[in-house]
Amino acid sequence: MPITIRKAEPADFEEVFALIKEFASFIKTPEKIKTSPAQMRGDKDYFKCFIALEDRTIKGFATWFMAYYSWTAKALYLDDLYVPELYRGNGIGTLLLDKVIETAKAEKCKKVRWQVSHWNSKAIEFYKKRGAVMDDVEINCDLMI
Repeated sequence: MPITIRKAEPADFEEVFALIKEFASFIKTPEKIKTSPAQMRGDKDYFKCFIALEDRTIKGFATWFMAYYSWTAKALYLDDLYVPELYRGNGIGTLLLDKVIETAKAEKCKKVRWQVSHWNSKAIEFYKKRGAVMDDVEINCDLMI
């Protein structure tokens, strides 16, 4: 059965949240999860997420939001892209990234921006194959409020 990429709906949020927790464990930061399916439902107008679906099973997700950068203008920020290890190597990540890029182009964005963990060599290789340029100049800053 083919993989379908579509927007996540509130009925998907429990399963997406389980994958978010799995992803946080994969990148060794499970303690940073502060959201919940209820929060996602409450923020459904802001929570932008594509899911990869096959046989009614979510096999990956990409969360994103619109941003504006003073140097480059309108952009789409890819917050997370995750495919569980069991489903990797089947083009799911490519399909999700393609959907994000398609959305950015449709919204007339100048770029897509995201982060990748410096130790995640497979993800870095995946993104570089797509033409991404890695920036080692800036440091992420978070101020939790």
